[in-house]
Amino acid sequence: MIVGDFGTSYCKFLNLAEDGGQPTILASKELPGNLHVDLATGHNGRRFADRYVNELIALARGGEAMIAEPDYVLLDCGSRDLKFVAVAGGKLKDMGWNTECGASMGFTIELLGRYYDLDFKRLDAPETTFPVTCGVLGMSHIFDAVIAGMPVSQAVASLVKGIAINAHRFCGSPERLYLSGGLVDNPVFVASLPCEVITLGRFLLLAGLARQAGREAAPCPR
Repeated sequence: MIVGDFGTSYCKFLNLAEDGGQPTILASKELPGNLHVDLATGHNGRRFADRYVNELIALARGGEAMIAEPDYVLLDCGSRDLKFVAVAGGKLKDMGWNTECGASMGFTIELLGRYYDLDFKRLDAPETTFPVTCGVLGMSHIFDAVIAGMPVSQAVASLVKGIAINAHRFCGSPERLYLSGGLVDNPVFVASLPCEVITLGRFLLLAGLARQAGREAAPCPR
């Protein structure tokens, strides 16, 4: 069985039939039209799969698979949106999905990094921050700051910090946060979160799909 997470910018795949198999990643713009998987999640997943799983369900199942604690908050930050699940006593307590105010935040950060030729691994989290809710609209803060004399790297990092603070508030401002999604690879974003952060990589939704596939394959209790 092949499972796929069809994100806005990148798609991830895993063949569950391969023991010890590793996930693969492909830019969404490079997806072949004849691609087909057995089980999918992500905004574009319905086009390429026999069965589709809602992203929040995939996120919750991924948390079950990768977090061995009864109480936690898990936040997924991708190119287009924010998703979180909060678990208390081993049971789902709360969840949320922000596709508007968090829109295109990961994509915007990647775009700015390429445009200004910035390596986020060489930048520190700044002391300054911009009040940001939407990545696209937040770019005006960068332009204004650069015009006022702020170095480009500091201006972009301040936007990233503002997005991180907004994301933390969105999931309830926990003191400890599990983080998944593409932005786990951005050290400025991770360091800007005002709490303890445990990163779980970019493939947690695939782990959730694998767990969901196992549940679907299990015999019904009698």
